[in-house]
Amino acid sequence: MNHRSVRRGAVPACAAPAVALIICLTVPCTASAQNPVPTAHRESGALVYEGIPPTDPALAQRLGQYLQSRSATFLDWTAGGALLIKTRFGDTEQVHQVDGPGGARLQRTFFPDPVAWARAAKQGTGFVFSKDQGGDENYQLFYGAPGGTSRALTEGAFIHGSAVWAHDGRRLAFYGNDRDTLSYDVYVTDVAGSGAPQLLVGGHQDTWYPLDWSFDDAKLLVWKYNSGSDGELFAADTTTGALSPIEAGKNHGTIRTARFAANGRSVYVLTDEDGEVAQLKLKDPLTHDDQRICPASPWEVEDFDVSADGRYVACIFNEDGRSRLVVLDTVARSEVALPGLPEGLLGNPRFDKGGTRLAMSVETATAPRDAYVLDIEHARLERWTHSEPGPLDTGTLLAPELVHFPTWDRTGGKQRTLSAWVYRPRKGGPAPVLIDIHGGPEGQARPGWDPFVQFLVNELGYAVVLPNVRGSSGYGKSFLALDNGPLREDAVRDIGSLLVWIGVQPQFDRDKVVVMGASYGGYMALAAMVAYGERLRGGIDLAGISNFVNFLSNTAGYRRNLRRAEYGDERDTHMRAFLERISPLDNAARIRKPLLVAAGKNDPKVPVSESDQLVWRVRTGGNEVWYLLARDEGHGFARKANRDAYLETAAMFLQKMAR
Repeated sequence: MNHRSVRRGAVPACAAPAVALIICLTVPCTASAQNPVPTAHRESGALVYEGIPPTDPALAQRLGQYLQSRSATFLDWTAGGALLIKTRFGDTEQVHQVDGPGGARLQRTFFPDPVAWARAAKQGTGFVFSKDQGGDENYQLFYGAPGGTSRALTEGAFIHGSAVWAHDGRRLAFYGNDRDTLSYDVYVTDVAGSGAPQLLVGGHQDTWYPLDWSFDDAKLLVWKYNSGSDGELFAADTTTGALSPIEAGKNHGTIRTARFAANGRSVYVLTDEDGEVAQLKLKDPLTHDDQRICPASPWEVEDFDVSADGRYVACIFNEDGRSRLVVLDTVARSEVALPGLPEGLLGNPRFDKGGTRLAMSVETATAPRDAYVLDIEHARLERWTHSEPGPLDTGTLLAPELVHFPTWDRTGGKQRTLSAWVYRPRKGGPAPVLIDIHGGPEGQARPGWDPFVQFLVNELGYAVVLPNVRGSSGYGKSFLALDNGPLREDAVRDIGSLLVWIGVQPQFDRDKVVVMGASYGGYMALAAMVAYGERLRGGIDLAGISNFVNFLSNTAGYRRNLRRAEYGDERDTHMRAFLERISPLDNAARIRKPLLVAAGKNDPKVPVSESDQLVWRVRTGGNEVWYLLARDEGHGFARKANRDAYLETAAMFLQKMAR
C-alpha cells in the first residue's frame, strides 16, 4: 500500500517510549540521553506537527494546483439503469448517482466520513453502503432509502462488509465479526423490516464471505477462507443455513471471487488452483465439469462479470500492471470486437440488468478515474463522468515507462529481473530520485492516476520509481510467496539492487535518492534506510511497521492470524527473534538520514504506537525526524484537508532533500 491508497484505523496501548513522546507533544520536557530535546510543536485542527518547518506558501500553492483533481469510481448499476459512483465534492468521497452519459452527479449520501462502497438493490432505488467513523475501520452498513434518508443496518465496534443483495430487493447478506470479534460470520437481514440481522453461516474463528444469491434466492454462495492459498466454496440454504460443498474435499487454491451461473447450478470461480495465476473457471458440482472460460494467458484474470442471461462474460487481465479487457460471447463462441479503451487500469466490471452494457472504472497515469459504459451490441464506449484533473495543462502530464532491472539472485538459471514504473522529468541534467514502494505487502505498483507524482516530476524535477519487489501480486503465487516469513529481507535486498540500477542511469542523481512508502511500504522504506542509508538522502514513512512483534501483538484481532501467515508467528521463539532482528525499531541507531513519519491516531491495522516508538528512538539517537499525526484519521489520510497537509509536508521534505 502506498501514499495513494493507505487509509484508516483504532488506537492501541503504546509502549513506554511512545507514551513519553506523546507527553512531549503537550508539555515541555527536559533533555537527557533517554529524552531528546523536544522539537518545534504546532497544531492545526486535528493535525499535530512535530519538528516540521512552517508551511512554504509558494510550494503549497504550486502543489494545490495538482491536488484539486477529482475522480469518479463506478460502484454499481441501479435497477433503473443509472450508475452509482463515489466522488468528492467536499472533504470526503460520497455516493452519487448519474442517470446518463455526461449527466449531473446527484449526491445520495452526506457524511463527514468517507463512504467505502455501495451496492444497489436489484429492485427499486434503494442501496446499501458502508462507512466507518474517524478511520477506526469498524465498518457499519447503512440502507439508503428511495426518499434520500439513510438507516443503519448494523452497529457496534465490529466490522461488516461484502454485502450482497437478493433478487427480491429486500434481503441482504453480509459478513460481520459481531459474535466473537475474531470470526467472520454470514448474516442475512431484511432491509424493510425492523428485526436484527440473522446469523446464517458461522463457526469457531472461521472466516466466511457471502458472494452471490441463486436466481430463486433459495441458495447463497459462500466462501470459507482457510488461508491465502486455500479456500472452499459452499451453497448455503438461505432458510436453514445447511451447507453443500461445490467441490467436496478439494483445495481451490486462492479464491478471488465466485458467482452462480445462469443455470442456477454451475459456479464461476476466479482461482489459481491449477497454476501460478488466477484464471476464471466454470464448475458444475453435479457433473464435475470444470472448464477454463477466459483465453489462456500467462497473466492473471483479476476481475470478471457475467451477464444475467449468461451470454456475455467480461474478463479483465492484469498484464504486467496494465489492464486488458476481453468480452466473450458464449452463444457465438467468440470474442467480442471492442472499441479502443484508454491504456491504464480498469476496475469493477458489472453488466446492467439487460446484459448488453458493461460499466467499469477507467483511469490512466494522465487522466483521473472515471465511469465508462461499454455498449456491446453497438461496439460503443461511452464516458458517463468527466472528472477534472484540476487547473493543469494536461499536455504537461507524463506517463511512466515500464522497465525491468536485475536483482541479486537467479531463477531458472538466469538473473532474476523485477519490474518498475519510472516517471522521468523533462528537464535535463541528473534528476533526484524518489523510490515509492507499494504496501500490502501483496500490493502492486501500477500506472494509475497520481497527481502528487505528477507534481514531483513536473515541479520539483524528481524522477519517480515505483518498483514491484518480490512478494508483489500480479506475477504468480510463487513470486507472491518469495518474501514470506524468514524471506522478508530478500525483498529489502531488491531495493539494494534497484539502487545499483539507479546508480548507473546517467539521467539520475545517485547522491539524491529518497525512499518512501506507506503501511508495509513504510516498513520497506525504513528497512532500506537501515540497510542502505549511506546511499540514501532521506526517507518518508506513512503508517509503517517499525517492530513486527509489537505490530502483531497490537494489530486488530480479526486480522492477526492473516498477518502471521505473511510475516511469521511471533509466538514461535525462533521467529520472534528473527522478527526483532529485522525490525527497524531495533536498528534505529542505523537510521542517520532525515526522516518524515506520518500516522493516524485511530489506526487499527498498524497502530500509531509503531510510529510513536520509532520517532522516539530515532530522535534519541540525535537524528532529524519530522512527525505528522492526525487525530481523526486511521490507516492513512482519507479527508482531503488532512491528505493535502500530509502531501504539502512531504513536498517540503522532498524539496529539501533535492538541494
